[in-house]
Amino acid sequence: MSEKIELNATVQKLLAEVNDRYPDGSVFVQFGDQKTGYVRHDQASQKVLPGGLFITVNDVTAPDYTASHELLHLLMLLQGFPQIFFSLSLGNAQLDEQMMIMATDLYDVAMHRVVVEVQRQHGLIDDTIEAAYLKGIQATLTPEKDGDNDERTLRLLTLLDALVFYGDHLDQVAPTLTAAYPVAFAAAQKLYAAWATKTVDSPFEMRRQIVKLFRLFDEQMQAWGLPALHNNDFTTLTPALSERQLRLKVRQVFEIFHSDMQSRHGDKEVYVGIRRNDRQNSFVLPAPQPNTPDAFVKWYDTPVQTFLEDRGIPYLLRK
Repeated sequence: MSEKIELNATVQKLLAEVNDRYPDGSVFVQFGDQKTGYVRHDQASQKVLPGGLFITVNDVTAPDYTASHELLHLLMLLQGFPQIFFSLSLGNAQLDEQMMIMATDLYDVAMHRVVVEVQRQHGLIDDTIEAAYLKGIQATLTPEKDGDNDERTLRLLTLLDALVFYGDHLDQVAPTLTAAYPVAFAAAQKLYAAWATKTVDSPFEMRRQIVKLFRLFDEQMQAWGLPALHNNDFTTLTPALSERQLRLKVRQVFEIFHSDMQSRHGDKEVYVGIRRNDRQNSFVLPAPQPNTPDAFVKWYDTPVQTFLEDRGIPYLLRK
């Protein structure tokens, strides 16, 4: 018989806050019975069922930590932080799946800058959690060997997330990580130093951080002679717009390009809206009907707010 788990008062309060904001039913937290002894960010899952959203903490090594981590991700979305979407396909289901996993991992690394900070503020990360997190890294990665490049991308992603997690406490684990993963850890530290230069104090700043991370990660991939992910093209990221920008015409804020990629939703032709200021994929649309130059002139001449809302394209209001 598995042990009965009760969330602590801090996490129960967080669950109540999420429920106050959740629009479709209720949010519930339930527990599995796995207990590995380490902590990773893949130890919980979400499923929408009749009555609401069910978060299952599959691994109960650190139930308060893992549950609060999932709840904070959800709360950030409910508070209007940017989201990612996948509407494009490279024409290979396996490659698409790999791309979506890596894009989501990078997006989560950026979001963790807020998630981890809040967890630390509320005492949900202590020495025990930090030790279990290190064990989670060691359970995920094999130590580097000369000429061993198969795990390089995974190592960079995992260690970048570790830099976010440990923050000012990095000195406690840096010797261990340097000894086991010297190349990847050095690259992760260099990337982190270039990336995490500003405090994330708003959904708009979070969006900037995600775009910046996509770019810096690709630069490191190319420095290693590995293929870039091109998440600026492949992954749609919620645009953040000021009231002034919403009143501008589409042509002043976005460029709309025909995509060489396929649609994941069955459209024969798709067009991608790229933000002019940061070159990030902000929406994907099927071709206009009829697909004529006049149709694009009309698109470009439409006010941004009207264009987005008429097509159900989500956006963030920059305040």
